[in-house]
Amino acid sequence: MDTENALMFLLHVILFSVVTAQNSNKQIPIGVILDLDTLVGKMAQTSITVASEDFYTLHSNYSTRLVLYTRDSNKENVKAALAAQDLIQNNKTEVIIGPQKSSQAVMVSEVGNTSQAPVISFSATSPTLTSINLPYFIRTAINDAVQVKPITSLIKAYGWREVVPIYEDTDFGRGILPFLADSLEEINVRIPYRCLISKLSTDDQIKQKLYKLQTMQTRVFVVHMSSSFGSNLFLKAKEIGMMGEGYVWIMTDGVTNMVDSLNGSVTSAMKGALGVRLYVPKTDELNNFTTRWRRRFQANNPQGTSNDPSIYALWAYDTIFALAMAVEKVGVRNTKIDNSTAPSVVPIFPNGPLLLEAITNIKFQGLSGNFELINGQLRYSSFEIINIVGRGIREIGYWSEEQGLSRHVDESKNKRYYSTSPGDLNPVIWPGETIVVPKGWEIPVSGRKLRVGVTVSTRLEYMNVEIDPHRNATKASGYSVDVFEAAVKRLPYAVPFEYEHFGGMLGDSLTYNDLVYQVYLGKYDIVIGDITIRHNRTRYADFSMPYTDSGVAMIVPIKQAENKNKFIFLQPLSCGLWLGSFAYLIYTGITILILEPKIRAPLKRSISKHIGTIVQLSLFAYQEKLESILSKIVAIVSIFFLLILTSSYTASLSSMLTVKQLQPTVTDIYDLKKNGDYVGYNKGSFMGEMLLQQGFDRTKLKGYYSEEYAEALDKGSAHGGVTAIIDEKPYIKLFLAKNCKSYTMVGPIYKTSGFGFAFPKGSPLVADISGAILNITDGDDIIRIEKKWIGDSNCLSSANLTEESNILKFPSFWGLFLITGVVPTICLLIFATRSFFIKRKKNINVMSLEMSTDESDIEALPTINQQEEQVGDVVVISPPESNPHTSPTNANMIL
Repeated sequence: MDTENALMFLLHVILFSVVTAQNSNKQIPIGVILDLDTLVGKMAQTSITVASEDFYTLHSNYSTRLVLYTRDSNKENVKAALAAQDLIQNNKTEVIIGPQKSSQAVMVSEVGNTSQAPVISFSATSPTLTSINLPYFIRTAINDAVQVKPITSLIKAYGWREVVPIYEDTDFGRGILPFLADSLEEINVRIPYRCLISKLSTDDQIKQKLYKLQTMQTRVFVVHMSSSFGSNLFLKAKEIGMMGEGYVWIMTDGVTNMVDSLNGSVTSAMKGALGVRLYVPKTDELNNFTTRWRRRFQANNPQGTSNDPSIYALWAYDTIFALAMAVEKVGVRNTKIDNSTAPSVVPIFPNGPLLLEAITNIKFQGLSGNFELINGQLRYSSFEIINIVGRGIREIGYWSEEQGLSRHVDESKNKRYYSTSPGDLNPVIWPGETIVVPKGWEIPVSGRKLRVGVTVSTRLEYMNVEIDPHRNATKASGYSVDVFEAAVKRLPYAVPFEYEHFGGMLGDSLTYNDLVYQVYLGKYDIVIGDITIRHNRTRYADFSMPYTDSGVAMIVPIKQAENKNKFIFLQPLSCGLWLGSFAYLIYTGITILILEPKIRAPLKRSISKHIGTIVQLSLFAYQEKLESILSKIVAIVSIFFLLILTSSYTASLSSMLTVKQLQPTVTDIYDLKKNGDYVGYNKGSFMGEMLLQQGFDRTKLKGYYSEEYAEALDKGSAHGGVTAIIDEKPYIKLFLAKNCKSYTMVGPIYKTSGFGFAFPKGSPLVADISGAILNITDGDDIIRIEKKWIGDSNCLSSANLTEESNILKFPSFWGLFLITGVVPTICLLIFATRSFFIKRKKNINVMSLEMSTDESDIEALPTINQQEEQVGDVVVISPPESNPHTSPTNANMIL
């Protein structure tokens, strides 16, 4: 019994010690303001409770304790502000946690600024909330603006050119728009329309908004809404058929963060949509927390469904840990509250600045990742890109600021490049359950065909228009029409279109500037024809790739050139070829002279005789009696060289003297200005304006239609015509096809971009039509179209009309010089090598002879007559005939 009493006494002592220790901890009142009727509010309340328990279980030795006072704002901004004021005044809460909405956070932060009480939000993500305007506001969540970059990377990766944002009419919804617009502008993507939907909109009003989007071309939508509002939007979009093939839906984290908790019917309606959200590493701590959190959440909300904690729940959990560490760091100093004024006035907390600094400097590994605040908001690392499939999700890749898009999270940063390629993502199942990437736009479902503006060109071969009065239909034909229709056929989708006639024939009262401007006004979806791509026109329209040659040139008459040059016999060969030929022949003469000692011997040391002999051998080696086989080979090669050169010279000279030489009358546009000649241009084009900018006198310019060109050029400036006509190369090509014998083209003298088709600014058709045009111009189709409308033109430009084309140049005979030059060189090497060995053998024989004779014999050697005999190219020393006075010994020695 005594033992039992002792144990009971010990237990009471332990309990008393624990209670005393707990009562000795400094309690710090903390206000919590949530929308408890929302899923985010319920999740956050559970996380805050669990976080408080977990933290003080792990840090039981801390001298401070957070005491939480929770208020429900009922989704109203004013109630949230009143709740904050009540908590600060009555409960003396030094920190406010949780204004869920950005609009609530603004009003609550105003109260916090007055009392120096930090306001911490884990769900108010609007970029308009900054610590600059609200110094006591802290965001333990990411800024909505940072998710613009991964969204833009996705759009760039798949090549979409237009995007329509759909967002709610709240501070949260509107806050991201300026950042999204700027980011899309950087990658040249247009926002043709912004769909703003009020939170008070009925289902029918939401459908009306979606019906309007359905009548537009753009099929790429970025949805920035809360999860509840976004869920309703997707249900209505599926209802009216906007979740089918061809559509692209990209969700911001307002919806994506809550996808795991949405109803199955909602996720089914979202099938095929993409979403971005902050990447949360999977850890054992997170798995353990999820299990405990799910049980607690189900106990607190028995009527609700089983959910996993969202990112907001994780941020709420980490927020409590950060705040508890900051409070412990500040401690219990400066606890006296300045409330000297009326009780209704919000008190000022002296610990406020210290708490603010302590919270912003906290760093630790939280459940949501690294917890670190930069400029008063949570620092981020990577984003996860998900694809909604049925009632679930699948990860298709990740995005980071350093590496762009990737299939896997590369925490080691081994990837060395920034990627915006879809190849770095897993395949996507798009709306309509297709894996084919949507092109991002469609012809509106209203059935309206593409309106193609056409007009009658000054060159009917390029564009002609006929009106059918019975059917009130426009029929177009010509070079430009054939190119356009061939391009449309190459598109991977059908584009129904119809031609619409604009005005009359181009001339003084109607220009292509007027036609292009109709695209800007929205009258046409595209304008085709012989439209030159010019800088001033690009301000109102986008242009396709050019489908014709570019440049401006002159049309001038051609005349026969008279050959009065007394030195024309020198012109068939260029200066380089003359010099090369003489050098080769001199080299040949020197080679033969070296190879023929009998020819060289009589010359002795006379330089003049050497030069004369070399020239003679160069030209007439075949007349000489050559004995060496090597010199004969060199002579044969030389004859071959002369034969080729003389025959080519004769042919070129004959062509110069007999063929009719044609030359342009004018070769330089500056001569026209200097001489004061009259110059013509294409009436109705920009040529007249361009010539004025180039300094031409307005009184010297005359406008003509193409059928008037020949007559004006024949008259000339002296008889009421013009000396030259300035026009674009495609038109000149058309004119010369019919007038090749009398006129030619000089130039180009100016650079232009050629003919193209005009589209409204940002039209998604531009890239596809341009690609099709490149396909046409690189193949045989453009040749077929040219033959059909222009014909075969064999006219040459002025550069090829002069006698310069008949001059023979050194590069054309490079192979001949190489072959005929190598042979003499080889012969010289053979001769030198053989002479070297013969001389060496002779020296060896003489040395042997000296070693085998005595002194008397050596003295007698100079008296011996020796005879030289030439055998071929080699001189052989023979012993003299037998002498009876010579001793046998000496004779044998000599032999």
